[in-house]
Order: sequence, then structure tokens, then C-alpha cells
Amino acid sequence: MQDIKRRMKSVGSIKHITNAMKLVSAAKLKKAKNAFEKTGKYFHYVTDVIEEIFHNTDDVPLKYLEGNREIKSTGYVVVTSCRGLCGGFNSNVIREAEREIAEDPERPKIIAVGGKGKDYFKKRGYDIRGEYMLPPENISFLETRAVSGPLIGMYDAGEIDEAVLIYTSFVNSFEQRVKSLRLLPFEIRRDPERPSLKKQMEYEPSAKDVFNYLVPKYVEIMIYSAIVESAVCEHAARRIAMESATDNANSMISSLNLSYNRIRQSAITGEIMEIVSGAGALK
Repeated sequence: MQDIKRRMKSVGSIKHITNAMKLVSAAKLKKAKNAFEKTGKYFHYVTDVIEEIFHNTDDVPLKYLEGNREIKSTGYVVVTSCRGLCGGFNSNVIREAEREIAEDPERPKIIAVGGKGKDYFKKRGYDIRGEYMLPPENISFLETRAVSGPLIGMYDAGEIDEAVLIYTSFVNSFEQRVKSLRLLPFEIRRDPERPSLKKQMEYEPSAKDVFNYLVPKYVEIMIYSAIVESAVCEHAARRIAMESATDNANSMISSLNLSYNRIRQSAITGEIMEIVSGAGALK
């Protein structure tokens, strides 16, 4: 009985922790969702301008466009969390990254966002070229350059021919999906039905300079968006995991309490039988 009471106390303490973590994750989820919704309003402007330049001028540099080089080496930006206790959030991202890396004939370069991904790939001898270890929900757009800068630098230097972003996409508070997105080379399809504005549009200092400036900005924006969205998914996954752990703790306490009462009842019954037997022997 004492062992069961100690175990009930231990499970109860864990339940208080998991319940508190669930409440904290729910509050952080709401804050992260607000940040994600705000950032998503402005990202289409950059892609619209890039497509506009592509369709309205012939002076477009080829180095960032699809088909300008043979794809031999790939750089991966893998977005995980810095903490655990969030269900399969990190393992799903790492599994998808490993699946894509296994298909890569060359040794890939990895930029790790989040400690879980960095630790995993570093232990297995992968080439880690960059990292961002601070909590993703606190990242600013300027801090994103610590991730996008090395990636663009490797692409410009010819160390990689392709840049791929692997992160968790937010569907709703109960569902998140791992997503793989190619950042570079940039893919644009000419639309023959789109009206041309070549005679009306002018770019300073030149369309080429504007394009070369915007494409790296597009990479920065997409990485920033993925990190913010991944933070939303992390808090949602942790809230679900902690809610499940709290429910399991309640179930375990109920089961232990039932076992305790049965043993206690059996002990009381045994004592009564001893008393009755003793009284019978005295007669």
C-alpha cells in the first residue's frame, strides 16, 4: 500500500508539470499564430515583383533561375525545435530530411535551425555549415540572415547547386505536416496570356540588379516564414502531447487508486477475519 501511495504521489507531481506545460504551450501557440498570420500578409509582394521583372524584361540573370546549372550538390535548411516533449514534431522533420539526403549522390551541406536537428546530424557526421540555436518564436527578420546568408553564399560560390528548405507546415491546431520546398534555383514559368509591360516599366539601376537583390530577399523571407510557422507547429504539437500526458496521468492515478482500495479492503477483511477467528477461539 505504501508503494502504491508513493507511486500515486509521483504520478500526481508529473501530472501537475504536464498540465502546466500544456497551458504554457497553449498561450505560446496563440502568440505564435498571431505572428505567423501577420508575416504571411506581405510575402507575396516580393514574389510578385520577381515574376513581374521576369515577364517584363529580357535582362534577367540566369544564375538564380531553374535550368541554369546541373544539380549535383544540395544544401538543406532543416528546421526543428530546441526542446523536446512535443510528440513526433522533430522526428518527422529529421525523417523527411534523411529521406531526401539519402537520394542525394553528393555529400549534402546542412544549415540547422534548432538544437534537435543540429545534434542529430552532427552525431552522424554530416557537414553542418550553419546553425541557429535560439528559440524560433523569438527570431527577427534580421536574425534570419544568419541562416540565409551562408546558404546564398554557398549557392553563389558554386558549392551547392540547389537549396532546399525542410520544415513543418501548419494545417490546424491538431494537424501539422512536414514540407519540403526548393528555394533555389528560382522556378518561374512564362505565362503567354499575361500582358507585357516592357515599354511601360523601367528599373533602376537595372532590371538585373533589382532581380539579383530580390531573389536573396525571397530566400530570407521564405526561411523566416518557415521558422515562424514551425514555431506555431511546435507549440501546437507540445500542447497536444502534454494534454495526452495529463490524461494518461489521470488514468494511471485512477487505476492506482482502484488497486490501493482493493488492497486496503483486502487487508481490512483479513483483519476482521482474524478478530472473528480469535473471538471464536476464546469461546
